[in-house]
Amino acid sequence: MYPTYGKNNNTAFTRYPLSLGSGTIFPSSKPASLSSLLQPSSNPTPPSPFASSHTSDNHNGISQLTTSGTNTTTTMTDSVAGPHYERQYAYAQKSRQSSSPHHHARTAALVARTSSSTTNSLTFNQQAQYDLTNRPNNKKSAGTTCTTSNHNDDNSWSILDMGGMGLNNLTPVLTTDYLFLTVLYINHNNLTTLPSSLSKLTHLAILDASSNRLSTVPKELGLLVQLKELLLFDNEISVLPTELGTLYQLETLGLEGNPISSDMSKILLEQGSAAFIANLKENAEVGMPPPQREMIRVLDEDEDEEEEVKFDEHLDKKDKKEDPPTDKLSVLSYNVLCQKYATIQAYGYTPSWALGWDYRKELVMTEILRCNSDVLCLQEIEMSQFEDFFRDRFQEAGGYESIFFPKSRAKTMTDDERRSVDGCAIFYKTSRFKLVAHHLLEYGQKALQRTDLKESEDTFNRVMTKDNIAIMILLEDIKSGSRVVVANSHFHWDPQFADVKLVQAGILLEEIEQFIQKHHHHHSSSTANMIPTVICGDFNSTPDSGVYELLSKGSVKQNHDDFGDHIYGHYTSKGLKHHLSSLKSAYSSIGELPFTNYTPRFKGVLDYIWYTADTLDTVSLLGPIDPDYLNKVVGFPNPHFPSE
Repeated sequence: MYPTYGKNNNTAFTRYPLSLGSGTIFPSSKPASLSSLLQPSSNPTPPSPFASSHTSDNHNGISQLTTSGTNTTTTMTDSVAGPHYERQYAYAQKSRQSSSPHHHARTAALVARTSSSTTNSLTFNQQAQYDLTNRPNNKKSAGTTCTTSNHNDDNSWSILDMGGMGLNNLTPVLTTDYLFLTVLYINHNNLTTLPSSLSKLTHLAILDASSNRLSTVPKELGLLVQLKELLLFDNEISVLPTELGTLYQLETLGLEGNPISSDMSKILLEQGSAAFIANLKENAEVGMPPPQREMIRVLDEDEDEEEEVKFDEHLDKKDKKEDPPTDKLSVLSYNVLCQKYATIQAYGYTPSWALGWDYRKELVMTEILRCNSDVLCLQEIEMSQFEDFFRDRFQEAGGYESIFFPKSRAKTMTDDERRSVDGCAIFYKTSRFKLVAHHLLEYGQKALQRTDLKESEDTFNRVMTKDNIAIMILLEDIKSGSRVVVANSHFHWDPQFADVKLVQAGILLEEIEQFIQKHHHHHSSSTANMIPTVICGDFNSTPDSGVYELLSKGSVKQNHDDFGDHIYGHYTSKGLKHHLSSLKSAYSSIGELPFTNYTPRFKGVLDYIWYTADTLDTVSLLGPIDPDYLNKVVGFPNPHFPSE
């Protein structure tokens, strides 16, 4: 749908108010109706989109446009006529009426001056911007309705109109100092190219480069995933880069007046902008994958240069001191991305074939096996995927045994239904370990077993409605006899339920302590401080969350912000604490990874591997993904990375 503004607006396309100055297509005192735009009396059949020829005579920055009724590039028949055809043509006509310098800014100023205080008038930003609520931390300045970037809150405006100025080039300052822009008008100029650096304006929702002399557009525009409108009317573009297929939120792609091929123009006119973009996405070439992630060596803080000499390859073996015998354990944590969540609706920037399970499962398997870890903690595995694929493939390829539990809802389903429920799994190498004990934790059920939590309405209304689980196992090294506890969990995802995640974290830590004391061969109150413990999972919590604070610092106050005004027994009356001494995030030694979740809507850290620092040390870490590669992709999953 095309946007309209204000109440009782009878004009279908109102983003381009009619201009009565020179260079207008319709020198009328009243806006032309949609039907008159489509069927002028002098020509019963409207000129075909993509059939315009235009000449640009720069008179005070005004481009004179003329449309022809014939198409020298492609032949379109009357059967093309339809809603997408009509909108493309009518929208282009209104674009052509905005040729005067700063047309949009002048129109908005005129409206603001002539409207009374009681009139539902439109400011410049209101006129240009429709729903931008998907942008994070939208803020409004006093006296305006503009939306500013959370990266530049000092700006009280976010729209720049450089239309009709006769520009030949764009200044580099535009993409260095104006990153907060949400709307950019560079229409009706003399531009022959667009700089690839426009991709830095990541908040853009509208980009209008119509009526220039463009023959191509940079593929980097595909990184502007917030775009709702990309208007390129009346240029010289014959082919669009397939990289624009990532513009999954694009509602309007304006191409009328360009020599686009008949096959592509037919898709746009018959099926609309979304179908056109989807076609680009599905046919885009798969670029080169990034370099393999490297291992980062982590040294103890008290390790001095003399000790580091042990790793010098040029020393003779007789001069090296033998390292004391130690047990080493490698652990991997990975959210597989449940197949029922891997939809085009959720990941519109990803080709449909790259979301298919037959494609993704092989990448998942390759990526995980490459690490050759002793223990694998996987989240969001469907029961059917575990039973039909992961269990046997990991056993055959790496000698792993496994344990899996689905979310609690599976208990209420039929055998066929429960196969689509996802859960958590732990795999361990049988050549190294044997399983001593395991335990399933269902957060909702465990909450009901606590008297103080059971008395809270919030427990029933918020905690009980989430069926997340955790698994914990006790492994024994076959050769050394040493033992280790490994836990794996997946917390609730919704940011609006930070309180629930904090409750889940508290229950998890308490349950791990009880599990250790129950099964470890040293029965004492200090057991939890004696056995090495590793806690993996998708905690859906950032490093500034209460969950991270509890795990890293050992306690959280009863009035923590994440609890809000919710009541959870002793948690919100006395606070939360655990006795797993000196829990530490494995990646805290490098300040955490740049991200563990990489999508257009969110890029940040949600997944962690925690360990008891008094019984374990970090030796090495799997490093981050190549930043040069990341600068070229909008998000995961993609053809190279099967999960988000």
